Amino acid sequence: MASEATPRVNARYLEAFTNQTVRILGKVVALRGDTATVDASGSVLVHLNRDAHLVPGNAAEVIGKVQPDLSVKVFQAMDFGGGIDFNAVEAVVDATHRYKEIFYEGGE
Repeated sequence: MASEATPRVNARYLEAFTNQTVRILGKVVALRGDTATVDASGSVLVHLNRDAHLVPGNAAEVIGKVQPDLSVKVFQAMDFGGGIDFNAVEAVVDATHRYKEIFYEGGE
């Protein structure tokens, strides 16, 4: 069984991935009930599931589906704590979109 590709994206790539599953690494800037705002080279609203335990100020990776309003419905979320080099994260996201053929089967 082949697994679904989860491209690494940030806020500026969301529109290109509407209704698709993506992976976002960013800084949690706010939690409000079942939503969080994540800074991933821009603000991203994420709709959390019950298993998500994020901490404001920490880095977090979310895997979820981009909604038509460009928010993300979270399937899985992981708190990465502090100490993340967001410049490196940005470079990885850019590289995965510039060189798709290396990172994703078929270079989609």
